[in-house]
Amino acid sequence: MAHWLYKSEADVFSWDDLVKAGKAGTEWTGVRNYTARNHMRAMKKGDRGLYYHSGGEKAVVGIVEVVKEAHPDSTDDSGQWDCVDIRAVEKLPEPVTLAAVKADKALAEMALVRFSRLSVQPVTDAEWTAVCRMGGL
Repeated sequence: MAHWLYKSEADVFSWDDLVKAGKAGTEWTGVRNYTARNHMRAMKKGDRGLYYHSGGEKAVVGIVEVVKEAHPDSTDDSGQWDCVDIRAVEKLPEPVTLAAVKADKALAEMALVRFSRLSVQPVTDAEWTAVCRMGGL
């Protein structure tokens, strides 16, 4: 199983919005970056991810799961963009801030630190374990 990180501004689509989508989840639409799109094309059903609130909060707040593999993004008329469907799995007991990630030398190479603008990012197994531990899981 691979691990990923999904970024969204809390005032656009928050963790609570994802929870409201229920077990069926929702499409992760609107991604218009080739690298992020290619990451979604590599995802498999059951892959887990970190849900990150960008903007003011800047923190990992929950764990998500891919419930539907890459398919055409319903918000794209050009046919070149794909998305996956994700669902909320578990809220982190303690949000993991970007500052905390940056302060951990073991996470210095994490995509969240190195490619801050990328909305969908891979997460290594070691990074996954570290962030989950920091978040109280």
